[in-house]
Amino acid sequence: MYFITDKQYMQIINKTINLPDGRTITIETGKLAKQAHGSVVVRMGNTMLLATVVANKEAKEGVDFLPLSVDYQEKFASTGKVPGGFLKRESRLSDYEILISRLVDRAIRPMFPSDYHADIQIAISLISGDEDALPDALAALAASAALAVSDIPFNGPISEVRVVRVDGTWIVNPTKAQKELSDLDMIIAASMDNILMVEGEMKECSEDDMLEAIKIGHEAIKEQCKVQIELEKEAGKTEKREYSHETNDEALQADMQAKLYDKAYAVAAQQNADKNLRSELFSKIKEDYIESLPEDTEFDVSLIGKYFKTIQKSACRNLVLNEKKRIDGRKLNEIRQIWSEVDYLPNTHGSSVFTRGETQSLSTVTLGTKMDEQLIDGAMYSGTNKFMLHYNFPGFSTGEVKPNRGPARREVGHGNLAWRALKVVLPEENPYTIRVVSDILESNGSSSMATVCAGSLALMDAGIQIKTPVSGIAMGMISDSETGNFAILSDILGDEDHLGDMDFKVTGTANGITATQMDIKVDGLSFDVMKQALEQAKEGRLHILNEMKKTLEVPREDLKPTAPRSFVIKIDKDLIGAVIGPGGKVIQQIQKDTGATVVIEEIENYGQVSIFAVNKDAMEAAVAKVKAIVAMPEVGETYEGVVKSIMPFGAFVEFMPGKDGLLHISEIKWERVEKMDGVMEVGEKVRVKLVEVDKKTGKFRLSRKVLLPKPEKNEETAN
Repeated sequence: MYFITDKQYMQIINKTINLPDGRTITIETGKLAKQAHGSVVVRMGNTMLLATVVANKEAKEGVDFLPLSVDYQEKFASTGKVPGGFLKRESRLSDYEILISRLVDRAIRPMFPSDYHADIQIAISLISGDEDALPDALAALAASAALAVSDIPFNGPISEVRVVRVDGTWIVNPTKAQKELSDLDMIIAASMDNILMVEGEMKECSEDDMLEAIKIGHEAIKEQCKVQIELEKEAGKTEKREYSHETNDEALQADMQAKLYDKAYAVAAQQNADKNLRSELFSKIKEDYIESLPEDTEFDVSLIGKYFKTIQKSACRNLVLNEKKRIDGRKLNEIRQIWSEVDYLPNTHGSSVFTRGETQSLSTVTLGTKMDEQLIDGAMYSGTNKFMLHYNFPGFSTGEVKPNRGPARREVGHGNLAWRALKVVLPEENPYTIRVVSDILESNGSSSMATVCAGSLALMDAGIQIKTPVSGIAMGMISDSETGNFAILSDILGDEDHLGDMDFKVTGTANGITATQMDIKVDGLSFDVMKQALEQAKEGRLHILNEMKKTLEVPREDLKPTAPRSFVIKIDKDLIGAVIGPGGKVIQQIQKDTGATVVIEEIENYGQVSIFAVNKDAMEAAVAKVKAIVAMPEVGETYEGVVKSIMPFGAFVEFMPGKDGLLHISEIKWERVEKMDGVMEVGEKVRVKLVEVDKKTGKFRLSRKVLLPKPEKNEETAN
C-alpha cells in the first residue's frame, strides 16, 4: 500500500504583510478547506482565522438583491476552553460574534457587482486565539482574501484594521492590554482608494482626532490590499466567473424615465413631511402608469417596480443637489422637532420618552446588584458585564406586521452603538448593575441615535451620576461624482438613508465624541467632505443636547423610591471570612434578618462589602451588623455583650460579633464573688468594658464592675 506523505499535490501559497511596528500578518491558501470556492488562513502571532467563501452559480428566480450571509464564530478550543452551559458545544452566535459578522458584512457587501444576485456565504472561524493579536480586526482581511482566491466576482480587495491611541501614540492592531489603555478605539474598513466603514468609541475625542485615526488606518489597509492583489495573481484567480442574474427591458426603462421622472420630481418638490402621504403619492404615479399600459403591451411589467424605485431615488437626490431642498421641507442642516419627557413610568427605576420627528424611543433603566451582572462565556473573553443596553425594534414602529422572534442582527448592532456611546460617561464608582432598555415606538430615521438620547435622559432620571449628558445624530450625504456636487444632510429620514451615499452616526457630549458608526456607499469620498460632515454633525449634536437639557439638565440627586439603595464598606482582606462566616452562615443570617442583599468582593488589596436595600431601615440594620463584625475592638470602649460560656474562674462574653473576651470572676462586681454558681447565665446580656488586649496572644480582658458605682468604705470594712 502506498501513502502520499508530501505536499507536492497542494498548491500552497503564503503571503506576508508587514505592520508598522515590525509584526507580521501571514495569509496562507491551498492547505485547508480546498472544496470551498475560496479559503485562506490568516495568522497574526498565535491568532489564526480560517475564512471560506462559497457562492451559487445562478441566482434564485425573482431575486434582485445580494443574498450575502457572513458568519464569524470563535471556536472555544482555539483558546483551550470548554463551552459553558448544558450542551457544551458552540451553538448560536453570541452578540459579540454577531457584531464582528456585521463589521465584515458592512465593509464587504458594497464591493460586489450591483447586478450579482447569487447566494454567497462567508464563514470565518477563530481556530487559534491570542490576546496579543485580537481577531476582530483580522476578520474582514480574511474574508476579502478568501474572495481574492476564488472565482466569485468581487470589486475588492478590502481590509479592516483597528486603530487606538495610547498616551498620544497611534497603534495599528493593538494587543488587548493596549486597547484597554486607549482613549480612542476604532475599526476602519477600506479599499485601496476609499474608506468603506468606520466604527468605534472614544473618550470625548475631537473630530480631528477621529479623522487622524481614519487616515492612519487607511495607510495600513493599502498595504494589506496590495498583498491581496499579489495573492490573487499567484492563485490564478484574476479572471472571475461569468454570470447573468438580471433581465432588463431598455425600452420600458426609457419609457418610464420619459413619462414618470418629472412627476416623481414634482412629488419630491412638494416637501411633504408626512412619510405615509409621500409614499402614497409616489405609489400613485406607478399605479397610474401600470393602468395606462395596454393589455397586449410588449413591456416586461415585472420590472416596473424596480425601474420606478430608480426613478424615485434619482428625483429625490436631484432635488437635494439642484435646489438644496429636502423631501420633508427641512434645510440641509435642520433638525426635526424634538420633545422629551422623564419619569414617565412611575414604578421603574428611571424612564424617559425621546421623540425626534417621527422617531420615538421609550427607555427604561433598571438597577440591580452584583448578582444581576451578565455572565460572559466566550473563547477570547470570559467575565461579567455590569452595564447592559438592549434595543428593541417591533414591527408596529413602522406600521408593519412582523412576528416577534427575538433581536435580529440589526438590533444587536444598534444597541451596541448606543451602549458604547453611554458607557463612557458612567461614574467610575458604581456599585449597581445597570440595564437600559430602548423600545422603539416609532421609526423614521436613526432610532439608534434616539436610543442614545433617551438612554441618557433615563439614566439621569434614575439618579445615576453620569459625568455629562450624551446625544447622537445621524448624518447623510448625497453626491454627484461627475460634477463633484454634494450635500450633507443632518438628522436624516429613513428615505434619505436609502437614497443617500453615506450613513454617518455620531454620538457625544458637549466636550467631544464618544462613539461613531459610518457606512459609505460611494467611491472617492474625500477627507475634506468627511471633515465637513463631522463639523455639521457636531452642530446638530449640540442642538439636540440643548433640547434634552430643557427636560433634565443634570442627574437627579437621589434614586427613585423603588430603586435599591447601596452602601459600600471597605474592609481589610483578612476580615472577609468573618463577614461571610463558616459556609456563608454569617452573611446569610444578615440578609435573612434585615432583608438587604450583601455582596462581598476581593478588590486588589482590600475587601469590598456592597449592601443593597430598598428601604432605609433595612439598609441601616445591615450596615450596622457588618460594621459590628469588621469593627476593631478599642480599649476603654463599652459594649453590650452576651454570655457564651461560664467557667469556675469567670465567664466568656461575646462583646462584638465573633469576638469573645474573658470577664474574670473578680471583674463581675466590686463585692467579692466566691464562685460562679448562680451569678450569671449563658445567653444573659451584660454590659462590659474592654480594659486590656494582650499584645502577645491578642486575647481580650473585660470588666463589668468598672461600669458599676463603687461602694463607699464604712468603718467596719475599714477595721
